[in-house]
Amino acid sequence: MTHTTPPSAPADAPRLEILKDAGTLTLRLSGAWRKDIPFPDPRPVRDALAATPPPTRLRFDAAGVTAWDSLFLTHCRAVLALAGERRVEADLSGLPAGVASLLELASKVPERQGAARKTRRAPFLERMGDLGIAVSQAIINLLDFVGDVTLACLALFRGKAVFQRSGLVALLYQASVEALPIVSLISLLVGLILAFVGAIQLSQFGAQIYVSTIVGIAMVRVMGAIMTGIIMAGRTGAAYAAELGTMQVNEEIDALRTFGFSPTQFLVLPRMIALVIMMPLLCIYADIMGILGGFIVGVFMLHINPVQYLTHTWQSVPLANFWIGLVHSTIFGILVAMAGCYRGMRCGRSALGVGQATTSAVVTSILAIIIATAIITVACNIIGV
Repeated sequence: MTHTTPPSAPADAPRLEILKDAGTLTLRLSGAWRKDIPFPDPRPVRDALAATPPPTRLRFDAAGVTAWDSLFLTHCRAVLALAGERRVEADLSGLPAGVASLLELASKVPERQGAARKTRRAPFLERMGDLGIAVSQAIINLLDFVGDVTLACLALFRGKAVFQRSGLVALLYQASVEALPIVSLISLLVGLILAFVGAIQLSQFGAQIYVSTIVGIAMVRVMGAIMTGIIMAGRTGAAYAAELGTMQVNEEIDALRTFGFSPTQFLVLPRMIALVIMMPLLCIYADIMGILGGFIVGVFMLHINPVQYLTHTWQSVPLANFWIGLVHSTIFGILVAMAGCYRGMRCGRSALGVGQATTSAVVTSILAIIIATAIITVACNIIGV
């Protein structure tokens, strides 16, 4: 017989006696087995189950147990697991009725495969392979979407595109009038910043009048279009991704396909038309607001004559810069609309997927705007514009 609780322990402390008789290992339990009282050392039980020759049967004698809680169940469960590993038959009849029934229920319900979280770092080649597959699949999906958009545009030119004209009007309003406040503020501040930075340097040489040239060319040629594109990417492109993503979650896009409508024509095409029409107009408005910001700095800080400032701006900004800005804005409108709609159409069917699609739409739009700006700038430099 083995005791695992010292004789000096409190009267209600949990006690464990290990009895061996003719191949039967009996665990005699007594006292209060609660989590607020330290349990006996379980190592003697493990040693007894691993003894040579091993026991053939395990039984419990819990007649002396006065109280127990969930930790007692865990302790018994661990003992039964050890017995199962060593193929020792367990007899639960000596345990309290509630404990025996709960342990039997736990043993009858198998562990669900895949429920436990397992962390395993994949080999380098496997990770590179997964990355290559993901990139190739993303390229295929993008080309598929671009092809659908191209076919929708051809159907529009043939007059066979199917979409709601009233919805197009609402999209035009959303991408124009509702965007004016933020475009006005950002463009005005950009013009102020450009003029202020230029004034600090030019005032050293008495050439303050050329502030109008710096602001005019920068805003008209590229800055107005870039700032408008970034604003619309964060505002309208994200809204497109969220709208289409929500429709994807609610299976509205699947319903359109079921009724024979093309989601690209019905949803993507009007949004692209709205941005292609409104982006050049917003770009012109942003140019005006940026020049106004430079005008404020030039007149009120540098004390330039207002008429002289406007005349010098008109004379120093070539008309080619204006058309280059419009080309920028038109391309940016196409890119923002396609990025927002693509991310929305490809999002997962959950709230998390909609949020990720919205974030991806903004990041993709801004990245596309920067890349397109670099390409157009190099092209203009090559052709000498």
